[in-house]
Amino acid sequence: MEEEREENETKQHLLYQDSAENHTRRNHPRKGILEMILRPIKWLKMLSEELHWSFVVGVVIVHGINQGFSVGLRIVSTQYYMKDVQKVQPSQAQVLIGLIYFPVIVKPLWGLLSDFVPFCGYRRRPYFVFAGFLGMISMLVLSLYKNLHLAFAMFCLVAGTAGISIADVAIDAIVTQNTLSHPSLAGDMQSLCGLCASIGQLLGFSLSGFFVHLAGAEGVFGFLSIPASLVVLVGFFLKESQVRNLAYKRVKEKFVDASKAMWRTLKHRDVWRPCLYMFLSHALGLHLHEGMFYWYTNAKEGPSFSQEVVGSIFSFGAVGSLLGVLLYQNLLKNHPFRDMLFWAQLLYGLSGLLDLVLVLRINLKLGMPDYLFVVIDETVTRMIGRIKWMPFLVLSSKLCPPGIEGTFFAILMSIDHIGLLSSAWSGGLVLHVLNVTRTQFDNLWIALLIRTLLRLIPIGFLFLIPRSDPHLSIVPSDISRTKKGNDMLEPENMEMASLVNNS
Repeated sequence: MEEEREENETKQHLLYQDSAENHTRRNHPRKGILEMILRPIKWLKMLSEELHWSFVVGVVIVHGINQGFSVGLRIVSTQYYMKDVQKVQPSQAQVLIGLIYFPVIVKPLWGLLSDFVPFCGYRRRPYFVFAGFLGMISMLVLSLYKNLHLAFAMFCLVAGTAGISIADVAIDAIVTQNTLSHPSLAGDMQSLCGLCASIGQLLGFSLSGFFVHLAGAEGVFGFLSIPASLVVLVGFFLKESQVRNLAYKRVKEKFVDASKAMWRTLKHRDVWRPCLYMFLSHALGLHLHEGMFYWYTNAKEGPSFSQEVVGSIFSFGAVGSLLGVLLYQNLLKNHPFRDMLFWAQLLYGLSGLLDLVLVLRINLKLGMPDYLFVVIDETVTRMIGRIKWMPFLVLSSKLCPPGIEGTFFAILMSIDHIGLLSSAWSGGLVLHVLNVTRTQFDNLWIALLIRTLLRLIPIGFLFLIPRSDPHLSIVPSDISRTKKGNDMLEPENMEMASLVNNS
């Protein structure tokens, strides 16, 4: 009751602030503009006061730099590495790039380890350090050793993804922990994560084409060891309470206990139904990105975009993603999940028609240059995709029971990524069946049409999503309570240790 009263007071205070700001903008335009400029700063200050400033810093480092910026560079460099260095076909590249993200699927393993197997008395710090070193070493090997066999190159790329994934699980555990203690700020926390990732990707994609042109794909891999090193620093300077009197002999028992709790939670009707919808929504998306990338860079049938142009196109996509986060944060976060996902899924399906217009060269008949049309296509598609993704993140955070937040959130993210992997592999199969190769793109439009139709199917399964207020809890807090629940590690508040603090 006390927590609900505090949350209501916080909501009323924020509503009063918004009303006052609106009054100021109407009567004092200059002050209104200043308020708009200062609003993001006030928002970050509010999050820092409610959740501690170290939480905001941790999200910026992990989501903004190691995930956003690093992934922005890595996506473009990996595509050129597969195309120009390993010289694989589009359908094969589609399958291989799907395999690269396999460590994301096994996120529950990283979650279980970080929740129940602390090292030297710490639950999070050792995993940040390990993840950072894993990413550094794998990227340096790809950079320093030329003419690597495809299998060994894939091993290094998978290891690099594992480093990003482990750090992501550790920070997501803290996000989910804060969501349970501050449910009214769930949307704000996911918006912070999305903003950091989008801004980081914008910078990464903006520089990716220039870096690939200047240093080659292998050179970019070497540069990617720097973001990983920052994750190591997070592990060293993260102030965390030690877990005392831990009996390592009981780790197996805790694993079994947590697995039973997660299974009970997954069997709950309000949990498995949204999970099924999230999987279907991703799996039916039919990922054809590698086919479009090969077409973009083809000199005969495609626009023959240069490396710098490809990087700039992806940077506009990151702008679209950022716009999607801003739209969700300011206009859409208070709408019921089902209503939001209906319009998001519908627009996401229709946005696929833009690629069809481009491949059929209809844009040229209308007098619109390829680059301009592709920029509009990428921006709109990524914006809608981010708006569609944000409710999934908020919903997933609210499905997590207390005590196993990090692990269960990782399970939900794994379900999403299994759907994405299915989408990538099915897209590769479609490209192979339609004989879309490095130089043949006659049937690419058919694949795009199939993708558009498949994206509309999940709308028929929206009844699986609860029609509830996104600020309310969905799963009862005692759903995962176990007989040995008192033995499970309790969530702890994380703080970033100050560099000048000698204590």
